[in-house]
Amino acid sequence: MALDKDTLNQFVDSVRRYVRERLVPLEMQVAEEDRIPEEVIDEMKDMGLFGLSIPEEFGGLGLTMSEEVAVVQEMGYTSPVFRSMFGTNVGIGSQGIIIDGTPEQKAHYLPKMARGELIGSFALTEPDAGSDAGSVSTMARRDGDEYVINGTKRYITNAPRAGVFTVMARTGTKEEGGRGVSAFLVDADLPGITLGKPDKKMGQKGSHTCDVIFDNVRVPATALIGGKEGQGFKTAMKVLDRGRLHISALSVGTAKRLIEESVNYSSQRKQFGTEIANFQLVQAMLADSQMEYYAGKCMVEEAARSYDAGEPVSMNASCCKLFCTEMVGRVADRAVQVHGGAGYIGEYCVERFYRDVRLFRLYEGTSQIQQLVIARHLIRNAQNA
Repeated sequence: MALDKDTLNQFVDSVRRYVRERLVPLEMQVAEEDRIPEEVIDEMKDMGLFGLSIPEEFGGLGLTMSEEVAVVQEMGYTSPVFRSMFGTNVGIGSQGIIIDGTPEQKAHYLPKMARGELIGSFALTEPDAGSDAGSVSTMARRDGDEYVINGTKRYITNAPRAGVFTVMARTGTKEEGGRGVSAFLVDADLPGITLGKPDKKMGQKGSHTCDVIFDNVRVPATALIGGKEGQGFKTAMKVLDRGRLHISALSVGTAKRLIEESVNYSSQRKQFGTEIANFQLVQAMLADSQMEYYAGKCMVEEAARSYDAGEPVSMNASCCKLFCTEMVGRVADRAVQVHGGAGYIGEYCVERFYRDVRLFRLYEGTSQIQQLVIARHLIRNAQNA
C-alpha cells in the first residue's frame, strides 16, 4: 500500500538524516572492524528498514517500488554494507515468499523478517553455478513427507547471521534445467548445515558472505515454496525485477555521494595557485559524473513507476541495472582521479567506495547477463510484432 505523500516525505527525510548523522560517521570504524555495531542494527530494525517491502499485514511497511527506490537512494549515500544488512530481508530473502509462498509460509516467516528478528538469505549460487541459475547441482530428494538436501552454496550474503535460507535445489533431472529446480525454506539451525569460513572480499567490509554446506539436511515437505516442485527457477526470476531496480537505486545514491565528495575536495584543494575546481578538465569529470547520475536517477524512477502500474518491466529493469551499476563504477573512478593521490589513500572515503561499488556489477545478475536479457527481449518483441 502506497504511503500518502506527507508520510513518505517524512520517512525519507528521517532516513536521510539518519544516514548522514549516524551512519556516515561510522563508515571508517565499520570498515576497520569488519562489523556493524549491534546497536546500529537495532536502530535500523526500529526504523522499519528490514520490512520496507514486506506487506503491512505481516508487519512491514509495504512500500511500493517507487517508495522503496526513494528510500534506497538515501541509503546509497553511505557505505553499502549498512543497506546490505537488511537488504536480503527487503529483497531476495523475502520476495520469493511474498510472491509464491503459501499462506502458512508467509504467516510464519514474514512478520519475523519485517521486525528484523529473522535474517533471510538467498542460496542460489554454487561453485559451478551462478549466472547459469538453471544448472544448480544441489539436490533435494523426496523421502516420504520430507526432502533431503545435499550440496554447497557459495558467496551467500548474510549467511553467518541468517535464520532461514531460501535454497534453490534440483528436484528434477539435470536435463530439465531450470524446470527441474525447486525453492525451499530451510531453517539455519537444522542438523547437517555448516558454514564455510567468511570470504575475504575486495570491499564491503562489514557485510559477510560465506559458503553454506547442506549434508543430508532434512526439511518437511511444507518447506517447498508454493507447495509445488519445479517452480524454484521461476520464483527466482520473478524476484529479480524488483531486486535489480533496488540495486540500481542504491547505485544512484552512491553516485550522488561520490559527486559531492569530488566537488567538495576540488573546491578546497589548490594547485598552481588556485582551487582545482577551476580547471576545466576537472570540471569535465564532474560534469560527466553529474550527467550520468541524473540519467540513472531518471531511468530507475521511471521504471519503478511502471513496475507499480503493473506494466512489464523486465527489460527496463535490466537496462537500469546495467546502466546504473556501470555508471557508479565510472563515477567512482572519476572521484579517485579528482582526488589525485589522496583518492588512493584509505583516509578518504572515495578509495573505499571505489572498491565497494565494484560488486554492484556482479550480483543480482552480472552486466553481461543484463545485456543478454535486454537483447533477448528486443529479439522476442520483434518476432512477435
